[in-house]
Amino acid sequence: MGNLDSGIYVLKILLKNTQEIKVGALGRNKFAEGFYYYIGSAQKNLQSRVKRHLKDKKNFHWHIDYLLDKADVVDYYTVEGPKNYECKLFNYLNNKDELKIMLEDFGSSDCSCVSHLLFSKENINIKNILPEFKKSIQ
Repeated sequence: MGNLDSGIYVLKILLKNTQEIKVGALGRNKFAEGFYYYIGSAQKNLQSRVKRHLKDKKNFHWHIDYLLDKADVVDYYTVEGPKNYECKLFNYLNNKDELKIMLEDFGSSDCSCVSHLLFSKENINIKNILPEFKKSIQ
């Protein structure tokens, strides 16, 4: 992990088999086998936030904790920027044909986005998309 202390992050998550997962107040929901991309932010201690998501044992606090209890983070990416980049990145990725929303309201209780979790059956190289995103917001 780098020294970036504030910004947004994307967790690339692999769920190895389709299953029903209880997600806090969102209740039980079916999650298909495949790759999930969770967009989050931390305006301080960004590296600590990402490290927390990578831990196996933790108290459930956010929607993502419930999914991570059943799935594995296979990669993550960080981007320097203010909190509103979280929603901008979600909307940017949501416009990609290969990514779709699987569960509304997931991770977006503090904003007006429909979700902060995207899904693809295929492994998407987010690292290659991030430079395009950065250019689009300048």
